[in-house]
Order: sequence, then C-alpha cells, then structure tokens
Amino acid sequence: MGILGSMFTGVSGLATNGLALSIIGDNIANTNTSGFKGSRAVFADVLSQASTGGSAMQIGRGSQMLGVQQLFTQGTFETTANPLDMGIDGDGFFVIKEYQGGTFYTRAGQYLLNKEGFMVSPQGLRLQGYLYNDAGNPTGAIGDINVATVNSNPNSTDTMNIQVNLDSRSTVPTAAWSVSPTTGAAPGSYNFQTNITIYDSLGNAHPVGVYFRRTSTPGQWEARIVADTGLSGSPNYVEVGGSPITVTFDTSGQLTSPLTATPISFPWVAGWGAVTPQSVNIFFGYAGNNSTQYGSPSTTIFQTQDGWTSGSLRALTVGQDGILSGVFTNGQVKNIAQVTIAKFTNPAGLTKMGRNMFAESSDSGQPAVGSPGTSGRGKILANSLEMSNI
Repeated sequence: MGILGSMFTGVSGLATNGLALSIIGDNIANTNTSGFKGSRAVFADVLSQASTGGSAMQIGRGSQMLGVQQLFTQGTFETTANPLDMGIDGDGFFVIKEYQGGTFYTRAGQYLLNKEGFMVSPQGLRLQGYLYNDAGNPTGAIGDINVATVNSNPNSTDTMNIQVNLDSRSTVPTAAWSVSPTTGAAPGSYNFQTNITIYDSLGNAHPVGVYFRRTSTPGQWEARIVADTGLSGSPNYVEVGGSPITVTFDTSGQLTSPLTATPISFPWVAGWGAVTPQSVNIFFGYAGNNSTQYGSPSTTIFQTQDGWTSGSLRALTVGQDGILSGVFTNGQVKNIAQVTIAKFTNPAGLTKMGRNMFAESSDSGQPAVGSPGTSGRGKILANSLEMSNI
C-alpha cells in the first residue's frame, strides 16, 4: 500500500466516525423527546490487502459503517396531568393513521381530542383502537377512536331498595290515611317518611315518597307508595300499587315480611311520552341487610335504585388494558374504545419516518395488532409519558 492508499485509509476513519458523531448528536438532541428511541452506529473494517502474500502481511484498508441500529430499550416514565397521555410498559407500539392515508407506529403517547372528537397525536394522526357500541360492548372492529357522539342513554328504574329502621316505640296515628293530590302531603296519618327518585324510560325523574304507618298489630306496619303521576306544573299525587304493603317484624326487630320483591305499577300520564305503566320492584332490604324495628328513632339506613337520566361526556379515563372509558354527567361510566398495540418480530427493522413515527418494512415483518397486555404486548400506563431511552 502506497502513501495515497494510506491517506484514503485515514480518510475512511474520519468519514465513518463523522457519521457516528452525527448519530450521537441526534441522540443528544432528542434527550427530552417523548418516546424517542436512540440509535448507534455499527462499524466494520474494510477488506484487507496483502502487501506480498499470505495472511501474515495483510494490511487493513480503513473502516466502514455497516448500518445504524435502532435501540428499543424501555425508557423511563414521567407522570402528567393529561388523562389521555399514555405510555406502553413493555413491547409494542401505538397505531396511528393519517386521514385517508398511511398507517404508522409510535411509542410517543401524547394524545388529545381534536375539534371533531378524534383522539389524535400532536401531528394530527388518529389513534386506532377496538370500537365499542352504544351499550359499551366491543364490536370487534378496529378504527379511529372518536368520542364526539358518545353519550349515556337513560335507563328506566326496575328495582328500588329501601332499608330503614322503624321506631318500635311509635304509636298508631290517630288520623286516617289521606294524601293531598296537589302536594303529596299526608299530615298526621303516618309515622315515618323516606323519599327516593326513580326514572322512567325517557330518563324523566320522578320523586317517590314511601310512608310507613304503624298498625294496631304488634310488629306490623303499612308501607304506602306515593308518586306524582301528573304533568309538570299539574301535579297529581296518588298512592300507587293499589293497596299498602304489609311490613312485619319479629320480636327481635328483624324483618319477616316481605322478604322478596313487591312489584309496584306507576301509571305515568301519557303526556310524558314514556312507557306507562312502569313496573318497579321494591325491596325493604336484602338477606342480612334488611329493614329493622328497633327501639331507636326511625331513620333511612340505605336506599338505592337502578335507573338514571341521560348524560353527556364529562371526562375520560384509560385503564392498563387500554380501555377508554367515559365518565358522564349522570354518574355513569361506559367503555368507549380500547387502544390497540402493534407488535413486530423485528422492531429494529422498522423504517424511521421522523416526528416520532415508524413505518412497517420488509425487515420488521408485519404488525400483530391486539389488546394491551396480551400475547407479549405491554400494558398501558395512563397519565404517563415514556421518555427518551438515551
């Protein structure tokens, strides 16, 4: 090898190491880039030359860069205040898609809602996931996650449970039972009253009064159900159910009847537009948690009913399984979608597209898309961002 060859050998070293410095500089520049994966240069020597003959006299011809290797080690996580920020704890990539365009993959989990209700990356690409129907059940289809039309439909009350303690020291009211059709009041004709709100098929709220009246029979009470069955502004309070419910207790103050549901029919006026009559099962407690008759002041211990009015979306949450749930103004929570994760046999073979995105290539293999936490895919960390792994 002559002087000129020696110069080219040295220049090759400067050139390859210059490329390596560019890679290092790119890594340093992206230290604070969410989801960034660092790279490293892969070097090799250049085919050697024998000055005379035989391996003992082989002289190197310099260095070359074989390629750039992507490093997909896990980065650390940073907690954020955005409920739509997500990190993948483990293998896999978020799937994002251009509108009527290509599909890309990223570890960056910064997402927000655009004006059309789509969950999008900062670049405006739409996050992909399993879609759910109005009932909050998965459809099996994968598509753009959108919350613009999501709401919580009303649900009519089917069951109400009222658990009370009725004062065993109470006396039989002297006034005969009577309820005012305009106010729902029953002065002097009951011992204890509790109120509960139920909902019809359209989500209209109907306050219901439950009046307990002591009878002359020891341990026996009458429960009378009163509701306003008229239109708004035109009250018509009536006792529903036809006849009072007989409620009895033993000498230990424990409920002996009724121990099962008592169906009550609510005859809403047709002007409400809801299903009428509406049948509701009323319980006075469940096994082990029944109403009681003790020698202490009458009180409502517990009450619940299973209906609700309509609601609009108030907040969003994301679980470790990637399920995006909506919290609604009516207090209900419903599943909206499930974020999907793509896993590759050779993630180092993905093509870098810039803007924290990768594209599938022949070297990476095809993506295996599925639910977080399944088949080796990582879990979702909500309110978190994966930082650079540099």
